[in-house]
Amino acid sequence: MNDKANMAQQQPEKHEAMVLLKDLVVIVVFFLIFTTFGWSSFHIPSGSMEPTLEVGDRIFVSKLSYGYNRYSVPFDPGIVPEGRLFDDAPERGDVVVFTLPYKGSNDFIKRVIGLPGDTVQITRGRLFINGEMAPRTFIRDVNYTDYQGIDRRAREYVEELPNGVKHRIYERHDDGAPRVDNTKLFVVPEGHYFMMGDNRDGSADSRYLDDMGFVAHKYLVGRAQITTFSLYDCDQGKDVFCPIGIPLGRFFNVID
Repeated sequence: MNDKANMAQQQPEKHEAMVLLKDLVVIVVFFLIFTTFGWSSFHIPSGSMEPTLEVGDRIFVSKLSYGYNRYSVPFDPGIVPEGRLFDDAPERGDVVVFTLPYKGSNDFIKRVIGLPGDTVQITRGRLFINGEMAPRTFIRDVNYTDYQGIDRRAREYVEELPNGVKHRIYERHDDGAPRVDNTKLFVVPEGHYFMMGDNRDGSADSRYLDDMGFVAHKYLVGRAQITTFSLYDCDQGKDVFCPIGIPLGRFFNVID
């Protein structure tokens, strides 16, 4: 009797275990589909996109924006063919995540400044696209601590691109700030984009041809859409959205 009772008791337990296992499999499958074909989460490790994105921000990137290729999937065993499914081009001003295989397996995030065929030049610190200077409006002087723990001073501007996209930029003016105030005239080749960080004096980007240079369309991963949450070390004494040391103002922000 005891053996029969034990067997009867074990049957529901086995059934519950199988149900739990099936649920876990379904969750894993949906997660893989979501991260492969829909959205992926990325973290911001450096200050090159300040003030738009801060170190410690977690963002969602849409892979739907520019289509799919081998660089869109979280892992590629080398069997994904070249080309892009549902291909689409970024617009000027998009904040884009991309990869550069020749620089390792890291992902990068910058803003699209120049499109194929454009000319881009920095003259006396001002951005020129196709010979026209991008207008900008001074907002304020900023003192901040960068991701290396070094105190910086910058001027914050709102810059407007030729298609009307407005975004904030930092232009550092502390001692020793690296400056790329005057560049050659860049001509963006077909199938490539000219990328820049919003932290103009703290970004290694397309202005450095020996480092990043122009970014090929095939290396685009997706468009940065939303800041989901942040581990940014905000200042409780200065930021009204930082009541307990957590930057609540950076939760679920649309990236523009």
